[in-house]
Amino acid sequence: MNKDIMLLTADSIALLKALISIPSFSREEKDTAAQLCLFFEQRGIKVERVENNIWAYNKYFDASKPTILLNSHHDTVKPNPGYTKNPFEPLVEDGKLYGLGSNDAGGCLVSLIAAFLYYYAEENLDYNLCLLASAEEEVSGKNGVEEAIKHLKKIDFAIVGEPTLLDLAVAEKGLMVLDCEAKGISGHAAREEGENAIYKAMRDVEWFRTYQFPKVSEHLGPVKMSLTMIQAGSQHNVVPASCTFVVDVRTTDVYNNEEVLAIIREHVHSSVQARSTRLNPSTIDLQHPIVKAGMTLGAKLYGSPTMSDQALIPYPSLKVGPGDSARSHTADEFIYLTEIENGIRFYIELLGKVL
Repeated sequence: MNKDIMLLTADSIALLKALISIPSFSREEKDTAAQLCLFFEQRGIKVERVENNIWAYNKYFDASKPTILLNSHHDTVKPNPGYTKNPFEPLVEDGKLYGLGSNDAGGCLVSLIAAFLYYYAEENLDYNLCLLASAEEEVSGKNGVEEAIKHLKKIDFAIVGEPTLLDLAVAEKGLMVLDCEAKGISGHAAREEGENAIYKAMRDVEWFRTYQFPKVSEHLGPVKMSLTMIQAGSQHNVVPASCTFVVDVRTTDVYNNEEVLAIIREHVHSSVQARSTRLNPSTIDLQHPIVKAGMTLGAKLYGSPTMSDQALIPYPSLKVGPGDSARSHTADEFIYLTEIENGIRFYIELLGKVL
């Protein structure tokens, strides 16, 4: 196994360098998708593609067996303005591989690909494997994993590769952005006229600030609501007829987004419109075989406050991968080369306990 790991690690680092050198901003990933297709085709592995999502199945796929999805993304955010290095130049210094997307989530993607290759030609596995390199994760786009999974064979559960220091994210927060409006009646500020929409909004704003949802998640804590924008008025002497404000809502696995939205609408007087309810929180049973497998490897369990494609995956999923989420979207992003090797070992051993 050690010899295989060394070869897979070298191959993975070479692939990651190639991906870093190709700009792949969300919705602009066609060239990294092509690079990934070439990588698999050079190894005689058939790939399928929809939009900029590419996937492959193990050689001895058996439709009578359950299937594990191995998923990570190949899109990136735009470079942080603080970059001092070329974000598209894969540079190795002091054991670190620098470059945009190296940590989020290139290291996870190439490590999952390595684990897929390790088991690709194995016969008599208890599970099938499907490797999906998806697009548009950074913008939760509708042509990313949400579109890809419509075309996949039946999936039973997923491993989502994101930088977690190889800890197990067994729950993840969801997101809703709410556009709210309190309506009043316009009038002259000098006279007792009108109905001030700001005062009406203040009552609801205070509710958002203080309300505690009855159920609290074991791993994610309470639902968190934050007022992030507010706008009202046209000039100093006019009582405003409208006050609009935006609320960022981070939901937890004890509610789905629709349930949280219904509770909010029951309590506030302002109109409330969710920009989307599709980015739901997720969780996986702690007795699930893949969670238990990870625990036997000494991995810690935690609830993740940051969102990933788990929000759009409709079956049980576990988020885990090499790298550190704290480095994501930072200037001069990097991943340690040892993290890639350890990630490959971890994924192979994790899968080996269930395959």
